[in-house]
This record gives sequence, C-alpha cells and structure tokens, in this order.
Amino acid sequence: MRKNIRLWFQAAFFALTNGYVTGFTQGKIYTGKAKYLCAPGLNCYSCPGALMSCPIGSLQAVLDGRGFALSCYVFGFLMAFGALFGRFICGWMCPFGLVQDLLYRIPVRHKHKNLPGHRYLKNIKYVILALFVILLPSVIVNAAGVGSPWFCEWICPSGTLLGGIPLVLLNSGLRNAVGFRFAWKTGLLTAILLFAVFYYRPFCKYLCPLGGFYGFFNPIAAYRFHIDQDSCTKCGACQRSCKMDIRVFEQPNSMECIRCGDCMRACPHHAIHSTAERIIRQEDGKS
Repeated sequence: MRKNIRLWFQAAFFALTNGYVTGFTQGKIYTGKAKYLCAPGLNCYSCPGALMSCPIGSLQAVLDGRGFALSCYVFGFLMAFGALFGRFICGWMCPFGLVQDLLYRIPVRHKHKNLPGHRYLKNIKYVILALFVILLPSVIVNAAGVGSPWFCEWICPSGTLLGGIPLVLLNSGLRNAVGFRFAWKTGLLTAILLFAVFYYRPFCKYLCPLGGFYGFFNPIAAYRFHIDQDSCTKCGACQRSCKMDIRVFEQPNSMECIRCGDCMRACPHHAIHSTAERIIRQEDGKS
C-alpha cells in the first residue's frame, strides 16, 4: 500500500486540477478566474476539464515581450515551485506523469528503464526547453508581434491526450477542421504511449521541458535528498530500485530525480533521507 501512495496522490491531484466536469459533457473549455493560475505540472489549458493553466503554455504565450508583467509572473511561479520542490512536481503532481506510470504497470515482457542511448537522449529535453519553449516563441512573431506556442502546437503529448483528442471527439466543428498538425501530434502521442508501456516515463526522461526546468532546482530545492555517509555502503540498492536509473548514493539530487522515494524504501541501511524527514526528526528530538 505504501508504494501506491504516490499513485493515489497523483490521481487526487489530477482530479483536483481537472475537475470541470461540464467541459467534458459540453465540449467546452473552462475560462473562469482559476485559469489565471498555473498548475505546477504539465496540465493542458485546452483540456475540457482543466481548471488551471499550464506553466509551459503560459510562458510561451507571454514571451513575445509585450506582457512583461505577466512574463515575470510566470517565471516567478516556475522559479518558486522549482525552489520549493524541484522535480518532486514531476513525480507527484503531473497528470501526464500519472498516465505514464499507469502504462508502465501493464504486465508485458521486456520492461526496461531506459531507451538505448539514454546518456545522450536525456539532454533532448533541455534543447526543447531552449528552442521550442523560449527561443522560437520569442523570435518568430507575426505582424502584430505575437509569437506562437511552438511546444504546445507541435510536441506536447499531454495537450493532445487531455485537450486535443477530447475536444475533437466532443466538437463536430473541430473534427471538420483537423489537419496535418493534429495527425502529427496524435502520431507522436501514440509513439510516446507505446514506449511508456516498455520504458519508464520516456517523455519525462527525454522530452519534457518542464521537467528539464525543474531539474535545475533539484540540488538547491527546499525538498532535497541527503545521504548519511556513515550508514551508506554504496551497495547500489538505491540505483537498482530507481526507475530513472540514478546512482543515488553519488547523486542524491540529480537533475533527473523525480523524488518518487523508491530509493529510500529500497535502502537496506536507511541511509537516504529527505529534508522533510530531517525536519520531523529534529522536532521529535526537541519534544
């Protein structure tokens, strides 16, 4: 049961941030005041049930330079959540992360942690962050000086799964308007979902710019991991249990870590602790 806590937390958070039931029954997008707020995970603005905006989508929408105050808000939001949690958000608060976790649980043979070439492929998400999220929306603008959300339009599988496909199914007008871009994104989504059955969280590892951004904060976030060097024997149990394939005993705050906690449960010497546990222990020691 304990190892399923994260799964239930992800499901509860998904329901909380995508609870606009009317959107699914009427094929409409919620446009109330809550949409001025960003969800911490990759939560598509266009999902019929979404009550909040996606931070990556919001960032692209304001990078043309005209909405400076709003740009500062989105950057501030991302930096605040990054400074507090790092990639804990990826492991516990992202709807598309939940989708991949569920797919990986499908009982098939030949499960793997990583794709071939993992060492190099894991850097693609930083290229996508720099190119599709920041550079292209800022540089390539129309006559009115407005850029396009390149990542949302051409890559984001979460937007396709939770936003594009439901809206197309629910809205006959949109069904008549779909073209190459929708076909491309549906194909990309299908490939990612298939890979997620055999490889753990391929989108998170290789393509997600939000995870790449939060990863920069892992070493300094308020929620971090610590290794008790007096207890650690470097037996490798933590890495064997880690589906992100991190040598936790060497890099407890790796930029790739999604804070799932599997390493802490697997450590036979209880040498891995989070900052939250350390605070609780200190408080218990005082009482």
